[in-house]
Amino acid sequence: MNLPNKLSIVRIILVPVTLLFMLPVNIFGWEPEGWNSFINSNGMIVAACVFILASLTDTADGYIARKYNLITDLGKFLDSLADKILCISIMLAFIGLGRVSAWAVMIIILREFAVSGLRMIAASKGEVIAAKMIGKIKTVTQMVALIYLMFEPLLLKITGTGFAGYPVQVCAVTIIGDILFGICVIMTIVSGIDYLIKGKQYLKG
Repeated sequence: MNLPNKLSIVRIILVPVTLLFMLPVNIFGWEPEGWNSFINSNGMIVAACVFILASLTDTADGYIARKYNLITDLGKFLDSLADKILCISIMLAFIGLGRVSAWAVMIIILREFAVSGLRMIAASKGEVIAAKMIGKIKTVTQMVALIYLMFEPLLLKITGTGFAGYPVQVCAVTIIGDILFGICVIMTIVSGIDYLIKGKQYLKG
């Protein structure tokens, strides 16, 4: 397995690490008070740093694969899979925290299912649909929005414009977060439509 593929796997491994610092522990009613206190006060900052590290591996694996001609069908699959697992997992965590709308995340997940289904059909015909530029832009908007939301509690503390907890209060800081997340939802829809239109030949018959 080449280096870009290993980086994609590292990105997947970092997902549960990120979630560990995002969500308080509650196992059948058992809640470790000290750990959950740390999570509620500083966990999101640690989670944001881990998420940024995971996001950087997305840039690194693509750069290395192109520079050293290490592009493989497995690499295309792992890169796309790692991006989806990373972003959707964090979005689901934010639903649990009451920060983002379940409907918005549902739209994003439906888009991912549709594009993945299209890729499966193409694969059955011996072809691989690699990530397009608009798909990469979609991923970037998702990561930017999620990084902002992860730093949002810290920004609320610094600015003193709202309650630095969940659910958040409406203020300038949270409005910016809503706008960024709205942009990533729109880009997700647009890129999904683009994939389906350009891949319609795989749907014939």
